[in-house]
Amino acid sequence: MSRPEIVIWGAAGHAMVIADAVCLESEYQIAGFLDDLHPDRRGAAFCGARILGGREQLPRLRDRGVKHIIVAVGDCRTRLRLAAVARQQGLTLARAVHPKAAVAADVTLGPGSVVMAGAVINSGSRIGENVIVNTSASVDHECVLADGVHVCPGVHLAGNVHVGRATQLAIGSSAINGIRIGAGTLIGAGAVVVEDVPDEVLAYGVPARVVKHRLKVA
Repeated sequence: MSRPEIVIWGAAGHAMVIADAVCLESEYQIAGFLDDLHPDRRGAAFCGARILGGREQLPRLRDRGVKHIIVAVGDCRTRLRLAAVARQQGLTLARAVHPKAAVAADVTLGPGSVVMAGAVINSGSRIGENVIVNTSASVDHECVLADGVHVCPGVHLAGNVHVGRATQLAIGSSAINGIRIGAGTLIGAGAVVVEDVPDEVLAYGVPARVVKHRLKVA
């Protein structure tokens, strides 16, 4: 029986990694990729398929029976906006979990979320929609990641860490047990979070300190 088709919205490095996970899972076959930023790439070969165009292709894909989509965009706010557009066009957000990731049986993983190679998500954790748990990151027991969070490569979260909507934890950062990190926040590369961090800030350093207030999250 043929596998259902999926379209990947994005056609850069992050899309390559998601496409690899999708292919290895063997649940879907890739119908193609969407790229809003570079219309000149339409028809170009990419990751074993082709770039179909931009968002204007969504109705055509739906009409031909493509039901599933993953938004392969690293920016948290943009990913959430595009996921909303895809849903409005009648597509269903799919998940992708690399076969070499370790996800506990009781973890909840929201639609549109992806878990990359070497990542670990431990028991009792709740992962929202359109979340990225990137390469070799670890999310320990009973963590809660809200919609649109990006846990970058090599991030380590101890148990009971709560991360707010559209927050990004940059590469190599970490948080101790029980920490609360607000929505729309950016934790800088290599930061060590040892106390709660509010919404809409940039925090970095060892230990992490708030250094800048950011624009309000959508």
